[in-house]
Amino acid sequence: MRVTITSVFVDDQRAALAFYTDVLGFQVRHDVPMGEHAWITVVSPADPDGPELLLEPAAHPAVRPYRDALVADGIPLAQFGVDDVEAEHERLVALGVRFTQPPTAYGEHVLAVFDDTCGNLIMIQSAAPAD
Repeated sequence: MRVTITSVFVDDQRAALAFYTDVLGFQVRHDVPMGEHAWITVVSPADPDGPELLLEPAAHPAVRPYRDALVADGIPLAQFGVDDVEAEHERLVALGVRFTQPPTAYGEHVLAVFDDTCGNLIMIQSAAPAD
């Protein structure tokens, strides 16, 4: 068993697509119209045949209270691995991304959390630098 697709609920699929591709650097894998919404998935350019992230419409009534509770408690909806959290933090801040938690070392990892502009908090993480 392996992860092939996972979802991030988004308020606006087109705005999410722009943020996840233009700012975060993901690549479009699928963009298929489906009525008022679309089946939009993005992938990491480092692993284009790897897991897909579905930019799923947040239209279901259960989504808003779920996401609002996560954001209120500072809990990320998803976590992405990066090579260097400090460097990625600097890059994203320069692009106007708002972080709710700056790079912070936790044991063997460095974590940071940002607002994806689509209703979610997202964590980035990397291995802590060697001493």
